Amino acid sequence: MNSRWFLQAEEQRRAWLERAKGTLVVGEIIQSTGFSVSPHRHSRSQLLHARSGVVLVRTVFGHWLVPAGHAIWIPAGVEHAVEMLADVRLQSVYVLPEAIEGLPTALRVISMTALMRSLLEEVVQLPHESRPTGRNALLYNLILHEIPRLPALPLGLPFPVDKRLVGLCRRFLAAPSSRVTIDAWARELGMSRRTFTRKFQQETGVSLSLWRQQASLFAALPRLTDGESVTNVALDLGYESVAAFTTMFKRMLGASPRSYLRVPPALPPSAPR
Repeated sequence: MNSRWFLQAEEQRRAWLERAKGTLVVGEIIQSTGFSVSPHRHSRSQLLHARSGVVLVRTVFGHWLVPAGHAIWIPAGVEHAVEMLADVRLQSVYVLPEAIEGLPTALRVISMTALMRSLLEEVVQLPHESRPTGRNALLYNLILHEIPRLPALPLGLPFPVDKRLVGLCRRFLAAPSSRVTIDAWARELGMSRRTFTRKFQQETGVSLSLWRQQASLFAALPRLTDGESVTNVALDLGYESVAAFTTMFKRMLGASPRSYLRVPPALPPSAPR
């Protein structure tokens, strides 16, 4: 399945996926930095795993950053676009929504366990089977049961609806800075601090401070994954010290930048099997 899956045009892959039988469909592709997939949706839910590289997924609900070694869960029917922020090797598991109880119902970035990574490495090599048997059936079934157990991560970036707020948010993403303040953004929109704070919270569900920290992670992770030093990234984002940046990073993701990015090495980017 994999060579065919890789060589097919995007539209052909989607059409084949919609026709495919069985509870799970697993595939793998390799793409270069800058490649993008236009907005689309699936009748199946999708677990999109960045085996290597960094992926940005855009939806009407916000932006979702998927660094190497992590995945994003996209429920069936949710329209999404995908952009490759680095050379990537992507593995996808497409699941029927009714396949098992406990599947996530909301979009989320999730941490991949060693077990799930190993399972996908095994299954992506196999031809698709609508009714797998023997060992293959056990692998498929274990993947299905592991999905609800994968822990969620705070790598989603909710976007407001108000066009003025959207403009400020997009400008911040283009040039993040730790020095952005509520007062500055409120003045730019001609609002009081209190009105701005209430409106931003209503439209995004988070405070500007938390949103800014999440947006900084969006800017930092692709550069860190690409091998850039923590010092350069921290100073470029406007942090006064590496320690201040590391503190923010650890508070958001539970580990220092170096520890967080210490994922198993990807296989060489050879032609898919």
